[in-house]
Amino acid sequence: MIDVQSILKQLTIEEKAALCIGSGPWTTFNIGRPEVPAITLADGPHGLRRSRDIDASFCQSLPATCFPTASCLASTWDRNLLYTMGKALAEEAIAQDVDLLLGPGVNMKRSPLGGRNFEYFSEDPYLAGEMAIGMANGIQEKGVGATIKHFAANSQEFKRYLLNSEIDERTLREIYLPAFEMAIKKAKPWAVMSAYNKVNGVACAENTELLSILRDEWGFDGLVMSDWAAVHNLVKAIGAGLDLEMHGPQLVDMHALVDAVRSGALDEKVLDRSVSRILSTIHKASKTPKGGSFDIESHHDLAGRIAGEGMVLLKNNGVLPLKDHGRIAVIGLSAIHPYFQGGGASRVNPTKVAIPLDELRRQAPGTRFMYADGYTNDGEFRQDMIDEATGIAQSAEAAILFIALPPLTESEGYDRADIDLPRQQVALIRSVTAVQPNTVIVLNNGAPVAMGEWIGDTAAVLEAWMMGQAGGKAIADILYGHVNPSGKLAETFPLKLSDTPAYLNWPSKANIDTSTVRYGEGLFIGYRYYDATDTPVLFPFGHGLSYTTFSYSNPRTTASRFKDADGTTVTVDVTNTGKVAGKEIVQVYVHDQKSSLIRPPKELKGFVKVELHPGETKTVSIPLDYRSFAYYHPSYKRWVTEDGDFDILIGASSADIRQHITVHLQSGSKLRNHLNHNSTVREWLEDSRARVILEPIILGIIGRMCTMAGSADSKNGAMNMTGDIMDAPLFVVFNYFERSIPMLPEKMMHYLIGKVNE
Repeated sequence: MIDVQSILKQLTIEEKAALCIGSGPWTTFNIGRPEVPAITLADGPHGLRRSRDIDASFCQSLPATCFPTASCLASTWDRNLLYTMGKALAEEAIAQDVDLLLGPGVNMKRSPLGGRNFEYFSEDPYLAGEMAIGMANGIQEKGVGATIKHFAANSQEFKRYLLNSEIDERTLREIYLPAFEMAIKKAKPWAVMSAYNKVNGVACAENTELLSILRDEWGFDGLVMSDWAAVHNLVKAIGAGLDLEMHGPQLVDMHALVDAVRSGALDEKVLDRSVSRILSTIHKASKTPKGGSFDIESHHDLAGRIAGEGMVLLKNNGVLPLKDHGRIAVIGLSAIHPYFQGGGASRVNPTKVAIPLDELRRQAPGTRFMYADGYTNDGEFRQDMIDEATGIAQSAEAAILFIALPPLTESEGYDRADIDLPRQQVALIRSVTAVQPNTVIVLNNGAPVAMGEWIGDTAAVLEAWMMGQAGGKAIADILYGHVNPSGKLAETFPLKLSDTPAYLNWPSKANIDTSTVRYGEGLFIGYRYYDATDTPVLFPFGHGLSYTTFSYSNPRTTASRFKDADGTTVTVDVTNTGKVAGKEIVQVYVHDQKSSLIRPPKELKGFVKVELHPGETKTVSIPLDYRSFAYYHPSYKRWVTEDGDFDILIGASSADIRQHITVHLQSGSKLRNHLNHNSTVREWLEDSRARVILEPIILGIIGRMCTMAGSADSKNGAMNMTGDIMDAPLFVVFNYFERSIPMLPEKMMHYLIGKVNE
């Protein structure tokens, strides 16, 4: 145990500087004081990657449970399940002498091409934030630190060390920061990891604006570390609010930090601030004794249960669950060599691996399973393998086709080139489905794949994701109905890549000479874009089938008119109308009927996962708070609400809205009016205070215009004829029609601006 302030007073400048730099790839600096031990860090977001050699960047890690990756985790929509997983991760960290776990990752899935998408939860910030809260709380309950990453706007791997994410303030605040904010405020993680990229020209590790949002606005008082080798100038980074540069040792940076303090370029109090946070983290870590072991079997079982909850049944014509078939063709290399995690820093050395084909045989010992590879992992086109697979499929009563992307297609360090399956696999699917109508496709991937060439001929499609080490058993459980699928998509599956929101702004080899990516789609990522543009999709956000059916009834709110600060709670009755027990994910979206700034057609603001027996009805309640109705207004630099009606949309997916309620919100936002000389007549008339004064003047001007045009019309008709005036700056209109206003244009503007700000 350490007394932070007492120790801080004893440290030399050199010792302080050393503490701000890692001593190697996985530990903080040991400054030789027994009361300030080094702490150990380890990846990752879905399983522990604790290096056997703590001083080596690249070597095999100790065996640990490989849980499903974040794509699958988010598709569970189950906060409690991720909390349980977090506790298991912490138990393994304790057993392997790890103090700080580098996860979870909450970056937005801006495009399905993102190489690291499998490590991130969702295209939706609310869902990502809720998942992160559950996992981080579970990790930290056991006395191990969680690290929320990568802060911020880190959505691609292409040129990740150099890339500048150019993004407007509102988009940053509404899309790319909220998941971090939620996790910071509700889970209070020990640490945040800054991203490699720049945001609006400034490296994240040195970005004063970003780090002040984190610390000053959200109240984060924990450790901020860099991603590995992400610091360009440590003195600037410490000044901006970073605490720890990883990895190390970066002796040049340490000497530069000492020199900056001695020369007065960096106030020692600023350095002390960072050192205090590092010492506090060491203090928290020292409270948890390390060592021992963890329960390999129970953690493996938990990994399988999570995989079963996160797998998504995308399509089913009734072939699933499987019946007592005598002969089933099992085709696909991933049936015997499962593809259950991606490449890069999160790659786990699993304690054991469930093989899908073996698990199918255990489920149905009386069935003859005939196997064919169907494809190789090197991308080679092999017609002979397709012919072999087609032959056994034709002789079987059903076929299960295991389709996985080639190894390392999805990895840290680079992005995907497309969302297509390999040519061999597409041809394989088409050939098998042509001869076997009862073909079930099992997909293993970390992000969406295109299916347009073949999905119409399949009987069922199960999205099994990068399913973790126990996913093979989860697949068998679902296919045979021992587990009723309940996962729902945490991201939209597009029909084709060119439909995706970031398509025209995605960095690639085509623009290799530039290191800036413009987030030109703004707020409209994922389902927000597809809704706004009415673009058809393959499968919508929130979609997922079950072996039973659910109905929604009796929707209500605690208040149909309420103040924004009070919020309201949405309640709905959910009934299992089928014949087997199942779980339904009830999703609540909010639509603002009218707002001053453009908003997406709907946004997820709440959800709950409920388990129901056949015929059972349960009432679920979902609270909606101030932020459920607010948007970020860049002119006011704050979140605001506006008086008006909101639609509460209750559904089984973003495209399957079952119930609808309209409520009226009374805004408590007290805002200074930003109307000015260049604001349009329409904008002025939308202000109730200005309208009282201005409307008679504008109607007089419109009447004069109609007379000049030789036309007399009613008030409404005249208003419809004068769009040119309505969208012209008010000061310009006053100058044109100076004789129609009671005072000089400049004085009139001054008078109006004063009135609307009284």
